[in-house]
Amino acid sequence: MAKTALVVGGTGPTGPYIVNGLLQRGFEVAILHRGSHEVDEIPPEVEHIHTDPYDYDSLLLALSSRHFDLCIATYGRLRAIAEVMTSRCERFLSAGGGPAYRGYMNPALYGAGGMPVPVREDHTLVEEEAEDSKGWRIVRTERALFKEIPHATHFRYPYVYGRYQLVPREWLLVRRFRDGRRRIILPDGGLTLHSFGYAENIAHAILLAVDKPAVSRGKIYNVADATVLTLRQVTDIIAAHMGVEVQVINMPWELAVPAKPLVMQPQTSHRVQDVSALRHELGYSDKVAPHQALRDTVDWLLANPPLPGGTEEMVLEDPFDYAAEDRLIDAWLAACDTLPAWDGATEPGLGMAYSGPGGRARSQAEFAEPDATEQPDKEA
Repeated sequence: MAKTALVVGGTGPTGPYIVNGLLQRGFEVAILHRGSHEVDEIPPEVEHIHTDPYDYDSLLLALSSRHFDLCIATYGRLRAIAEVMTSRCERFLSAGGGPAYRGYMNPALYGAGGMPVPVREDHTLVEEEAEDSKGWRIVRTERALFKEIPHATHFRYPYVYGRYQLVPREWLLVRRFRDGRRRIILPDGGLTLHSFGYAENIAHAILLAVDKPAVSRGKIYNVADATVLTLRQVTDIIAAHMGVEVQVINMPWELAVPAKPLVMQPQTSHRVQDVSALRHELGYSDKVAPHQALRDTVDWLLANPPLPGGTEEMVLEDPFDYAAEDRLIDAWLAACDTLPAWDGATEPGLGMAYSGPGGRARSQAEFAEPDATEQPDKEA
């Protein structure tokens, strides 16, 4: 008899990959969602249970006396789902979020440098609502989950990119380049590191936990792309894939107002989740390299562009005010032209240990290869 699985969600970014991965593992799969939209990637043999996954009574009514070998909850009100499913499934996997970490949404709690890099699963969590109300709620939900189902496996998601994402950061660049923009403002050199997770990679991690129940039971895992790209690297990859040459305008964060939606936090410090537990315990590695994942996401966005002023752009909070951006860029470049050159008696260097471009000159013009016929003296 085939094992049964319930996926709460199933039509979002990670859902189709999870559903199809379970089918490949021999599960009979049902997805529970509102039914407000369907996606072509879900095969016809998958059962659809349409109800409100945020409402406890609706879940009870829809599931009645059903029982599943496995439940994966990626959507809905997790506490309500856990209460309903505790007696209706053998294994329970769920998704939460990185904002559980103290400093994720409020990096100033750690000063100008923000959170440590990387952030492990045992990093301090949000314990006070006043510090971050969203993170505080996420932490309370995690604790309620494990109180209800101690053997659950829980994943702390980063921002997810790929198909069907409602917060498509990449659209901020794709739309500009599509609209002919060839100057892009990046704050502080665009060197901010921020963990993201391609939808297929996130689903791959969850399916690894399905495959290793003894290892993953009762655990919380960070999940994200193992390779973390800077904002500048993301920009360069997208521009190259779209075949455009872009002038990056480097501005201090305090002035780079149009870049706020790209940075997605109130300063340019790093938000990097440590996925070493995922790698060492479950054998995770990126199924799709982030460079390729970004290219695939760009192709999806070009073929399925968000509506101007629609839900995605409303969530991103970017007005795409190109005239205002040009005025700011022109003023910044003009101000830079007025700055005096360094006039100190000695120009600061990069340190004598540095040997790259602009570093200390070689002491010898040519490298003297050792004579192969000469044997080094051996000490007695």
